[in-house]
Formats: sequence, C-alpha cells, structure tokens
Amino acid sequence: MIGIAVVMMLIALDQTVVGTALPQIVAELQGFDLYPWVAAAYLLTNAVLIPVTGRLGDLHGRKPYLLTSIALFTLASALCGVSASMLQLVLFRGLQGIGGGMLIGSAFASVGDLFPKTLDRVRWQVMLTASYGLASALGPALGGWLTEHLGWRSVFYVNLPLGLIALPIVWRFLPRMVHGGKTGKAIDWLGVLLMTLAIGTLLLTTELGARLGFASLSFWGLVGLAALFGGLFLRHQRSTLAPIIPPQLWANPTVRRLATLAALTGLMMFVLLFYAPLLLQGGFSVSSNEAGLIMTPLLVSVTLGSMLNGRLIPRLTHPERLFSYGVLVLMCGFGLLCVVSTSTPRSWLMAVFALCGFGLGFQLPNLTLQMQSAVGREDQGAASALIHTLRSLGSMFGASVAGLLVQLGFNRAVADSLAQGGIQEAAVRQLLDTPQVLLRAADQSRLADLGQRLGFDAAALLEHARLGLVSGVRYALLACVLLALSSYFVSRRLPPFVRR
Repeated sequence: MIGIAVVMMLIALDQTVVGTALPQIVAELQGFDLYPWVAAAYLLTNAVLIPVTGRLGDLHGRKPYLLTSIALFTLASALCGVSASMLQLVLFRGLQGIGGGMLIGSAFASVGDLFPKTLDRVRWQVMLTASYGLASALGPALGGWLTEHLGWRSVFYVNLPLGLIALPIVWRFLPRMVHGGKTGKAIDWLGVLLMTLAIGTLLLTTELGARLGFASLSFWGLVGLAALFGGLFLRHQRSTLAPIIPPQLWANPTVRRLATLAALTGLMMFVLLFYAPLLLQGGFSVSSNEAGLIMTPLLVSVTLGSMLNGRLIPRLTHPERLFSYGVLVLMCGFGLLCVVSTSTPRSWLMAVFALCGFGLGFQLPNLTLQMQSAVGREDQGAASALIHTLRSLGSMFGASVAGLLVQLGFNRAVADSLAQGGIQEAAVRQLLDTPQVLLRAADQSRLADLGQRLGFDAAALLEHARLGLVSGVRYALLACVLLALSSYFVSRRLPPFVRR
C-alpha cells in the first residue's frame, strides 16, 4: 500500500505541477496554438491504455504492468524536461500518457485485489487519498516555485525521485494476484485499434473544430469518422470473446450512470486544473509562484473532502447521496469563480478554490468505490479502468471545448479593440493572434514599440486582450456550472451503496 501510495503521488504531482507551469512553457516555447495539445496528447494515450491495462491486469495480474508503467512514466518525464519545442513536448507527453494510463489502470484496481471487502477498501482508501492529496496540495505551489526559480523544465524532473522510490517498493512487496478465471488469457487487440481510432478522431474533431469551422465538410467528415469508429468498437465488443470492456458492464444501469458521472467530473476538473492557472497568470497578471499558492487550497480541500467522505460512508444510511452533495458544492464554487476579477482579494480566491476542491473530494473516491461495489471481482480491473478512462475522455473533451471558448472570447475582444482603433498593421494582429502575448514580456515589449511607432495605446490594447481572455475562461466556467447541474440530476438516481 505504501508503494501504491507513492504511485498515487506520482500521478497527482504530474497533474498539478504541469498545469501551473504551462503558461510559462508556452511563453518560452512559443506555441499557444498547441496549448490544449500538451494535455490532449497525454489524455489520448492515457484514455487508451487505462482500459487495456485494466483488462490485462484482470487476466495476468497487475504487478508486471505497474512496474513497467512506473519505469515508462519516469523516463517520459525526463524526456518532457528536455523538450526543445512545443511539438516535442506534445509527443513526449503522449509517451508519458502511456505510462500514466498503465499506472492508473493498475494501481486503483490493485487496492480492490488486496482488500475485497468494501468497508475495508474504504478505510484503506483514506491512505491513498491522503497521499494523492498531499502531492496535489504541494503541486500548484511547487510547480509555481520551481517555474519561477529553476525554470519550467524542473516540474517534470520532480517525478524522477518518486519513480525511483516507488519502483523497488512495488517490486518487493506487491503480490501478483490473478482473477482471469473463465475469460482466458487473450485480449481483443482489434478492439484496442478501433478504440484508439475512435478516441483519436474524436480528439481531432474537437481540437480542429474552431480552425476548420463548424460549417466545414472536413469537420463533419471527422464527426462521422469518430461516430463510425466508435460504433464499430462497441459492436465488436459485443461479439469478441476477449472484450476490453466486458458487455455485461454496460448492461448494468449503475455502471452506465457512474460512467456518465466520470466523464462529467473529468471535464469539470480539467477546466479547474488547466485553465484556472491561465486565468490567474494571463488574466489577472499574477506570477507563477503566486498562482500556485492561490490554487493550493483547491487540492488541500480535495484531500479533506475525500477523508471526510471515507469517514461518513460507513456511518450513513444512504452514502450514495454524498456524491450529489459534492456536486452541489462544486457547482457553487464554479458559480463564484464566474464573478471573480482582478480586484477580488487573494484570500477570497483561495476560499473559492477550496470550496471547489471540497466538492471534488466527495466525487472522486466515490466513483471508484461505487463502481467496484457494483461489479464482480473478475471485472474489477475493467470496471475501475472504465471510470478513469471516461474521466480522461471527459478531460480531453474539456481541453478542446475550454480552449475553443477561451480563444473565441479573446479573439472577439481583440477584434473589437483593433476595429475601434482602426489598427490594420499585420505585425500587431500577429502578436495578438493568441493569448500568448499576455504571458511573454518580449511580445509585450514588441507591441509597445509598435504602439510608439504607429501611434496607438499598446497598454489599452493589452488590457482589452486581457479582459477577452478572462471573458473566455468565464464562458468555460459557466459551462461547468451547467454540467454540474446535469451531474447532480444523474447522481440522484444512483442506487443504494452495496456494502460487501
């Protein structure tokens, strides 16, 4: 369990330190158009490998895959740290996503192997929650401090010592337990290919939607291709003898509801972790270090909420309602974030982030716990993997949609400002093409020089661009309020928690 807890810390640190550092990474490597892809490449390979590893673990035991994933994730982290361009970083993040998907697909299901009884799992889950929360709480502040003092590359190197600690502990102490039973020792590799194609085309559709235009034949061609591959995958899973996601899982209404909640939770959580730092640094002009400190309560509260959740489950008559209570708290947090501004006191910002984290603390552990209690032991790995795969897919879709909303809000404000000033200079328009100008001092200096030469107010133009960025992020946050409301109605239909 200590080894698995260290693995949890490895996953948590990567999710939080990178988000805080990403605005500065974009500023140095100059590739804001690839901003969503840094996350999307990770999430794509992550989403594919989680169910594959979960099913392989059911068939062959989880230990070999957990060891492989730790080594691969650590190596990929080192490669991310030496990236010389945004394209290289995106590719190495994809490799890191393979390791991360294998980690998640193996680690969470290992707890179900070690502790078959639900109430025992709930108690031990507190240990994992505490380790995950500790790393998550340190992540934003650590990411901000490392970025400001040692450079953004150091946020990837911080994974290396944790990987070197986790590897020997898991190798020495984690038992190899196999529950494959009658399902045999095969896996549906054609299904893996179809799933990869479906997820990949869905990612391309969401990422290229704004660039191609929603009236474009190419865009709708991608939509049709994603639907085709998705339909072929689901049909093939019903006929194959070795499905990645066993069809009996989808026949369970509880599994379907939890799958929906997992996707919605992943989408909302991604907007918080990746676009809140952009709002603070690009929209409110705070430093990386300060942004990390402001966001620290978000992750601390996830830990506190999860621990309180673990204490309440054995004591409540209807513990399944805890998820819906968490959604209501998160919805209030998103609503408050929609109205914050540069004049909002830092203490109030921290309190709002803490509220959001507390709501997530009642959602994240319950997704896995309720899924594991709803299926048999032979499907524990596949069911746990399904939850985390759909969270990754939700996050991937959230990356694209939030990026689109942010870019639309920014572009609208910049276009209005340029039109009012009668500015037609191509160099000015190029500088203001993406929110990158709000993150790079060199670009701001160039804009100021152009303002002096052409006779316009560069400071006012930057301020309008900043307001446009804030407006775009607010659109994304408002969308999350509506998604939280949908999640609440779905969660109210969850059946009673099964205590085994």
